[in-house]
Amino acid sequence: MKTNLLLSVMLLAVVLTVPVMARADQQPEMIAEKMAVKFTRGVTNFATSIVEIPKQSVLTVRDMGKVGYVVGPLKGIGMTLYRGFIGVTEAVFFLVPQPGYYDPMIDPAYVWEGWEPKRDTSAISSQSGTEPSPQEAH
Repeated sequence: MKTNLLLSVMLLAVVLTVPVMARADQQPEMIAEKMAVKFTRGVTNFATSIVEIPKQSVLTVRDMGKVGYVVGPLKGIGMTLYRGFIGVTEAVFFLVPQPGYYDPMIDPAYVWEGWEPKRDTSAISSQSGTEPSPQEAH
């Protein structure tokens, strides 16, 4: 009985420590590269944050129609301030491996990403087993 308990404890200890040992130390070059990418992303987001105004205008008009001509620029101003703040934050704190080990703090990571239309899968999933109409295929 003691042998089984001891064996179980040893096995549990090995299972819990193996992932830590596998991730142990990253190459300093990789860490420096991730820091540089975070700093560059922050400066870029701050410098290009003004592009959020036309981007949000176009996206909102496409999604909402004529109302988007009013709502889009307002969303753009808000997103400009947000992307600029996130850019400054990433540039200032580029040495800190947060959030998620130098991952972007905003999605999409750059203003020129995310222009694709949103995919509406609700209509397709509700018609399970049938082919989508030509309008839904786009």
